[in-house]
Amino acid sequence: MFDRIREDIRCVFDRDPAARHTFEVLTTYPGVHAVLVHRLSHAGWSIGLKWPARMLSALSRWLTGIEIHPAARIGRRLFIDHGMGVVIGETAEIGDDCTLYHGVTLGGTSWEKGKRHPTLGNNVIIGAGAKVLGPILVGDGGRIGSNAVVMKDVPAGATVVGVPAHIASHPRDTDDRQRRAFAKKIGFDAYGTTQDMPDPIARAVNSLLDHVHKLDAQVEVMTRELNRLGAHVDITPLPDLEVYGIDSVENTTDKEENTPVRSSGSTSRGGGSES
Repeated sequence: MFDRIREDIRCVFDRDPAARHTFEVLTTYPGVHAVLVHRLSHAGWSIGLKWPARMLSALSRWLTGIEIHPAARIGRRLFIDHGMGVVIGETAEIGDDCTLYHGVTLGGTSWEKGKRHPTLGNNVIIGAGAKVLGPILVGDGGRIGSNAVVMKDVPAGATVVGVPAHIASHPRDTDDRQRRAFAKKIGFDAYGTTQDMPDPIARAVNSLLDHVHKLDAQVEVMTRELNRLGAHVDITPLPDLEVYGIDSVENTTDKEENTPVRSSGSTSRGGGSES
């Protein structure tokens, strides 16, 4: 028991640079209080003391603003930062070394008895205000961005954002693996996000534009070769593609100047490709 308590306190120093010393953590961190009380109430629930366990859980909620059902299964070194408004349902299961921020809900979507709350793997980070609903699985190392609403399984190592949540990055990407390795070296990603969080919609549009650009270049080559062979193919210039703010980072300057951003896929058959 005391080893678990020491772990719960030590993990605060690993994930919160504002923590200064053990006495401060024990007296001023509601997330630590809620986890410690839950371990006691869960022990009571497990031996059949249902009402005392629920009463202890309710008392913890009044004092910390964090509601954890005594039947919920919580692994080691759970860190609930800030904590206000966190709700963890009866059949929720949380692995080791997970981090939850304020406003997180691990809730159910059914009134039927049985498994109806999420299961989190190890090293999961859930950003502020996110809602993870239903008997779904968030794989090891999964990250859920702030205010996301997740109702489907999250693959191990993936990052999901949005309402409804969709995958923003996946560890299959070489660049993403490198970013994760560096993030692990310097710490963790607060609130389940990174500064270079990719926008999946912008990435999809940019991929389409790249595809159109390459396809148009190939058509231009074929048209030129056909004309060289005497086919006399009519070359009609294509209109330029004007894209406003597809990439919020690269187009900041253009936005400020109120000028349209020409995508890399903009081409003109008569005068060659523009890039």
